[in-house]
Amino acid sequence: MTSTTETTSRYQIVAQEDRCAPRASVSIPATLRPSGSSGFSVVVTDLSVAGFACQAVTGIKPGMLCWLTLPGLSGLQAEVVWNNGSMVGCAFARLLNQAVLDLVVSRYRTSQPELR
Repeated sequence: MTSTTETTSRYQIVAQEDRCAPRASVSIPATLRPSGSSGFSVVVTDLSVAGFACQAVTGIKPGMLCWLTLPGLSGLQAEVVWNNGSMVGCAFARLLNQAVLDLVVSRYRTSQPELR
């Protein structure tokens, strides 16, 4: 039997290390809210079923929980994986539904090709 912790740990490794899911280049105005803090505006530039990257000048650290609110959707829980000072990368707590991803990407895709 696999525990929730083991499953979460494996998911985080696969989602971030292998970049298992194709990423789409997008430009989406959104809100990022770190746990216990107020939300602030960001621009999501990279989106997949496993996570996202956004432009954000913030001190949130890897391991922190946050919620991403995309236009028309409720908050999506994620964990900060990296922060380089101007961009933040996060892994969703639960994979984003492929149909939802397709809809969002169709509305906000940039002219850049799909990222791998």
